[in-house]
Amino acid sequence: MTELQSHIVFVDIDPEHEAAFNEWYDNIHLPQILDCPGWLDARREKCLEGGARHVAIYTITGPEVYETPEFNAIKGFGPFADKVRNFHRIRLTRS
Repeated sequence: MTELQSHIVFVDIDPEHEAAFNEWYDNIHLPQILDCPGWLDARREKCLEGGARHVAIYTITGPEVYETPEFNAIKGFGPFADKVRNFHRIRLTRS
């Protein structure tokens, strides 16, 4: 049995775009991601220190989730692609 993993995304966005970004992320992007095979759960948080402000934490089944046609059709930041900065992604597993 494959052990579940965490996929964590960090980004910043300029304050003038933050409200629209949050609306898009919560109401469009997260539901699209969770409709993709292997993407099991998602939540968003705000980073208080040490990294980009916006953090999305996903539970995934493994690296195969990045290769599905469904994910490839919706990955990225959509209408905010040119507005996000400090993008960083990590993947974790329990030891």
